Amino acid sequence: MRMRTRKLIGTVVMLAFIGFYVLFAMVVAEGRITDAPKPVQTVGYILLGLAWVIPLLPLIRWMAKPDKA
Repeated sequence: MRMRTRKLIGTVVMLAFIGFYVLFAMVVAEGRITDAPKPVQTVGYILLGLAWVIPLLPLIRWMAKPDKA
């Protein structure tokens, strides 16, 4: 598969994942984090803001693989 095709597929998958993750993060933040003390809220928002990167790292690596000769 060419890199250009992998990037197209990866971009579509990434946008779909982020769309679902945003909904999940909003539910968690509204339901759990708003009742917590301010320091816990800060840590929670930081973790929710960065947690989407970890599941997408393998996809990003796959998208960046060079084409086979």
